[in-house]
Amino acid sequence: MYIIAAYVAVGLVALGFLFLFLKFFGLWFRSLLSGAPVGMGKLIGMWLRHVKPSVIVDARIMLTKAGIEIDSDLLETHFLARGNVSRVSLALVAASKASIPLPFQRAAAIDLAGRDVLEAVKTSVNPKVIDCPDPTKGKSTIDAVAKDGIQLQVKARVTVRANIERLVGGATEETIIARVGEGIVTTIGSSESYKAVLENPDNISKRVLEKGLDAGTAFEILSIDIADIDVGANVGAKLQADQAEADKRRFQAEAEKRRAAAQAQEQEMLALVQENRAKVVLAEAEIPLAIAESFRKGQLGIMDYYRMTNIQADTQMRKSIGGEGAEGTKA
Repeated sequence: MYIIAAYVAVGLVALGFLFLFLKFFGLWFRSLLSGAPVGMGKLIGMWLRHVKPSVIVDARIMLTKAGIEIDSDLLETHFLARGNVSRVSLALVAASKASIPLPFQRAAAIDLAGRDVLEAVKTSVNPKVIDCPDPTKGKSTIDAVAKDGIQLQVKARVTVRANIERLVGGATEETIIARVGEGIVTTIGSSESYKAVLENPDNISKRVLEKGLDAGTAFEILSIDIADIDVGANVGAKLQADQAEADKRRFQAEAEKRRAAAQAQEQEMLALVQENRAKVVLAEAEIPLAIAESFRKGQLGIMDYYRMTNIQADTQMRKSIGGEGAEGTKA
């Protein structure tokens, strides 16, 4: 009984090995014929580690045919790290054909960093043209103002080549666009006249290239070409007009302030006149009191009072006669 069970177990194991052998025989035999052999044990181990053996075998065959020897363990490690083994292998082949030094470790690092390593190799072989500014960002021109106040609207095209050595940790296209835009604005802003910029637009490219804008980026700038340059608004005149309007409002406010102060001062003077008149009335009201007090103290006699009254009457009569004469003369 035990012997039968042992035979059954051995048979099942043999069937299992036979199944695995038949399952991976095609890959093993294909790799062997291609000169890039991958052992049957490695293929089974890949299957157990949830690695697609076909991806590893195809990548190793392609690399071997291109004269690049990469151990299958490195390819498997990159696959387990969630890397794209196929694109890394294609990038290595493309770099080798273009005589671009690209070790597998660097290619794997670029891929794991989220960059398209194959696209980077293509850009290194076939330079890429970047529009500045990026029209997809909603802005079609770079606007800058020369010293004479005239606005210029510029479109530029930047030809770049990928720098494989700086692709990991290097800045992207957005940094190139931003730096070129800053350089264009600075160059135009330092020009004495917009006419000088229109006469020699290539000066913009030269001065921008001199700044070394590709430092710290994943690209090498080959050229900066001014695709279009248009004259915009007269910003200087507009600013002067706005300043004049602001000065006008300020002067009007100051004049209104002075007018209000003058009106207030006039009202104060009228109030002062009324106050002085009131004081005169109060002083005149004290005269009878003073006369009465003089009578009580014997300082003023009745005859003195009559003479004073007569003098006042004569004075009023002269005033009235003088007034009538003046009116007659006018008539």
